[in-house]
Amino acid sequence: MSEQTCGKGLAEHSVFPARFGDFLAAMAQNLEVHLIALDPADQTTQPERNAYLRLTRESRRIADELRALAAEMASYRDLPMGRHDPVALSSPPIVEAFAKFVKLERELLGLLEKSIERGQQTLAHARR
Repeated sequence: MSEQTCGKGLAEHSVFPARFGDFLAAMAQNLEVHLIALDPADQTTQPERNAYLRLTRESRRIADELRALAAEMASYRDLPMGRHDPVALSSPPIVEAFAKFVKLERELLGLLEKSIERGQQTLAHARR
């Protein structure tokens, strides 16, 4: 087993911005195809159409930025390991920052589980 380094950690975590980028791109595609369902002759759909067009554009831009971030993170896989202060690694600011990160991961998991459940229900209804 090879030694864990900060560079390897960055590379391993690069999957998150990459997948978030893929997720946002898929969301943009869903927003874009939803426009097909809006009646262009109905003026009351114009605000929704404008909102979806803007959100599609912004989601794609952010998705591209997340994918670029992921690629940069992955590029640091072989970053040489610098000396770390073990006392500093156990200091409250570092421990609290990591605890917040783990807490947000758990919250994200919960949000995804709820979203998946709603999405599966919507798909089941749409496929009837």
